[in-house]
Amino acid sequence: MKLTYGATVLLTAALVHGHGYLTIPSSRTRLGSEAGLDSCPECTILEPVSSWPNLNVAPVGRSGPCGYNARVSIDYNQPSANWGNTPVATYSPGQVVDVQWCVDHNGDHGGMFSYRICQNQALVDKFLTPGYVPTDAEKQAAEDCFEAGTLPCTDVTGQTCGYNPDCSQGQACWRNDWFTCNAFQADSRRACQGVDNAAQGSCYTSISGGFPVTKKIRIPNYSSSHTLLSFKWNSFQTGQIYLSCADIAISGGGGSTTSAPQSSSATTLATSTRVSTATSAASSCTVASSVAVTFNEKVTTVWGQTVKIVGSVPELGNWSPSSAIALSASQYTSSNPLWTATVNLPAGTTFQYKFIRVESNGAVSWESDPNRSYTVPKTCATNALSETSWR
Repeated sequence: MKLTYGATVLLTAALVHGHGYLTIPSSRTRLGSEAGLDSCPECTILEPVSSWPNLNVAPVGRSGPCGYNARVSIDYNQPSANWGNTPVATYSPGQVVDVQWCVDHNGDHGGMFSYRICQNQALVDKFLTPGYVPTDAEKQAAEDCFEAGTLPCTDVTGQTCGYNPDCSQGQACWRNDWFTCNAFQADSRRACQGVDNAAQGSCYTSISGGFPVTKKIRIPNYSSSHTLLSFKWNSFQTGQIYLSCADIAISGGGGSTTSAPQSSSATTLATSTRVSTATSAASSCTVASSVAVTFNEKVTTVWGQTVKIVGSVPELGNWSPSSAIALSASQYTSSNPLWTATVNLPAGTTFQYKFIRVESNGAVSWESDPNRSYTVPKTCATNALSETSWR
């Protein structure tokens, strides 16, 4: 019996689901996997829905802008002990940054994807409140806000922003503000797997190994000490949409570009430690009661590992690894393996701390003794920096 292409699509859709999730900056979904809570991070899915050719027509329901994984019953639209309490990355207004998601080898159904930032802080705060689950109406209102805040491909100079080869002119998907995968049936570099043309297993998925999909976005001229970057992938072949989000901050001036992390062997670096603090703009200003301390740690890691900071104060988990603060690898490169986190701490506080490395199975490795120590400066400035290397 000869199957038509349409029949083949329907048969395949019944057997194989698309799978993908935001990895850089570290999404709540990725953190759920690294904490050992989500056995299939690529399975956070909204289905069955109309995902093509109208990219914005499907209501999000309980999936919301951050995703709901029915396989493990995790609603990523609310904070937990492992995500949503502090930003994993801090960007500047106007900054161009690398972003990345991971598509599974057996679940790549092509299509288009986007990154979005909702600038309604009151609405976003509903997704940042511990213990609160946003209602479906609030999730849809947030989704509408994120759609309005789509960060267009065309906003980055030199970035190729073509039209999807599986979309026809006149269809709703005929737009180049979203990012597009390659032709679904291409002989090589097919669908979303072909965007980076990376080797299978270059990013983590629990089913067949993943392929990274990397693009650049420009952060809008908007400031927030804690907001969300939402990722949305509309599948071409199947009626499925994937949603995930990352907790970020947007502050200060910008314009620089960051690079995506690369996998490497698990070695450590031994360089000098430097601590610097911001200076006061005027001698007559009011001394800050709270200071946002950015911890920069240089340590080479392999895929699946994460770096956290834990210490002697409640803000750093009171020495409990389960309450440690995760650092972000959004600025990590092979030549500069930087992990970073910003934590608000009371001015004048003196505390001890260490960095820990957490494996994908939850195993924890501590830095060597002695404990590190730090005193939050009492200055007019509201930001401080601590830079170290793993020991």
